[in-house]
Amino acid sequence: VENVVADHLSRLSNPKVTDKEEAIKANLKASGIIPEDMTAQQRKKLFADSRHYFWDDPYLFKMSNDGMIRRCVADDEIRSIMWHCHNSPCGGHHSGPRTAAKILQSGFFWPTIFQDCVEYVKACDECQRTGGISKRDEMPQQAMVEVEPFDVWGIDFIGPFPPSHSNLHILVCVDYVTKWVEALACQANDAATVVKFLKKNIFTRFGVPRILISDG
Repeated sequence: VENVVADHLSRLSNPKVTDKEEAIKANLKASGIIPEDMTAQQRKKLFADSRHYFWDDPYLFKMSNDGMIRRCVADDEIRSIMWHCHNSPCGGHHSGPRTAAKILQSGFFWPTIFQDCVEYVKACDECQRTGGISKRDEMPQQAMVEVEPFDVWGIDFIGPFPPSHSNLHILVCVDYVTKWVEALACQANDAATVVKFLKKNIFTRFGVPRILISDG
């Protein structure tokens, strides 16, 4: 038993864990040994916290509040686990808290998991190069206009084409809501042709539109 405990203590030598809580719990669960220098209050807290842990040779496991059993991870395994849950093809390069949540979902635990994951993501080269887009980099947005059918039309000439009955151009008008198309073959692409087309084909049939969009 002493060899097993010593081996586990050596694998849990994480300097970020104050008083090596996980190692002490492993020692208690594996062999029932309690550090002699602990006060009565510390012993009481140790026994209370240890209720959520159990030893299954050669690892220490924690029973979490969500009902999931997670293996307590040794210091030399932490970076590899974070890499698999963050950098690997299944990782997704998510944020620190989300990476930590993914590790917990995978069945692993160590006391500083969230802090370590945040620091790991901050040091990830790919995340820093393709980080979140700030408002300064966002494309300007325009409010959508609420319109009814035939309220907004887009109009434009296409051509010139090879002559057909003296017509060289086609004037096309499209309703933005219904996508209804009105078109006319015409000889010239001038304002007079547009006005005549609108009066005859749009205004008299669909009413006067609220908006008429043209690049001319």
